[in-house]
Amino acid sequence: MLQSGMITMEHGSGGQATGELIGEVFASAFDSEVLNRMEDSAVVPGSGRIAVTTDSFVVTPLVFRGGDIGRLCVCGTVNDLLMRGAVPRYITCGFILEEGLEISLLGQVVKSLAQTAREAGVEVIAGDTKVVEGNGGLYINTTGVGFVPEGVDIAAANAKAGDAILVSGTMGDHHAAILAERLQIQTEIESDCAPLGEMVRGLVEGGIRVRTLRDITRGGLGTVLKELAEASGKCFVLEESAIPVSAAVRDFCGLLGLDPLYMGNEGKLAAVVPAEQAGEALEILRRSPYGSGAAVIGRVEEASENAKAGELLMKTPLGGVRKLTILQGEGLPRIC
Repeated sequence: MLQSGMITMEHGSGGQATGELIGEVFASAFDSEVLNRMEDSAVVPGSGRIAVTTDSFVVTPLVFRGGDIGRLCVCGTVNDLLMRGAVPRYITCGFILEEGLEISLLGQVVKSLAQTAREAGVEVIAGDTKVVEGNGGLYINTTGVGFVPEGVDIAAANAKAGDAILVSGTMGDHHAAILAERLQIQTEIESDCAPLGEMVRGLVEGGIRVRTLRDITRGGLGTVLKELAEASGKCFVLEESAIPVSAAVRDFCGLLGLDPLYMGNEGKLAAVVPAEQAGEALEILRRSPYGSGAAVIGRVEEASENAKAGELLMKTPLGGVRKLTILQGEGLPRIC
């Protein structure tokens, strides 16, 4: 029985040790009818338009305040599907294990992954494990599959002049939590790592004509909205005072000279909706425990002499206007 110990090259041999690892750590956690067949590929029901995404997760540290790499990989994958209005259904997971990884830590991560998959309503239907030389690291590659309901058309280019721009909560939480762990700074900041399905379903089923959705991850809000402005050929105008940032993250940024507009989250979304539905959309977001801090932060404008196509502008509390662009350089490596 694998109760403790470390990952060794033997666990990647395809022999008895590999079978024990798969059976006792992975299969016992996921316990899926499809996965338990141990076939080379999974055959699952599905029809209509299919959304597919793939991602790799290399976060350091593996466990952090508010989550771990297992929870993170599920949230990151299903949220990418949700941003096109898809209903996530299936996920695959490939694990790259370095020699020296504690099996108890691997088991903790796998259980967290399985629990988050259940919360997100997805089934782990296939996986792979490889062992390489190293110093106890762990990397996970995922592929997610979802189905897009008939009539749903959510895309980056869909924003229209007059639309409202919303966010589902405070900026920079995940980035700040990871950086604090690395710098060993004592703080109460936790990662916001979360699946966003409840909020997206609420918007779609509530009759909100959602133009655009985007999860606010690497590069932060500034990068995400700049990309959406360029994709739509419109100008996005923000109100700085309306952008939610927790007091703890604001203080943390002040201490280290960081800008929360360019700090990543892993459980927040930006939404563009018709202005007349902004209030209703805000209420829907706030019904979710992951959207309690939702806010309307700006509007979409037609390109003009003062607001060019693809620009992202932010009005400051002092009456000035700041032109925002995408993140320049590397903000913080390995946050997801």
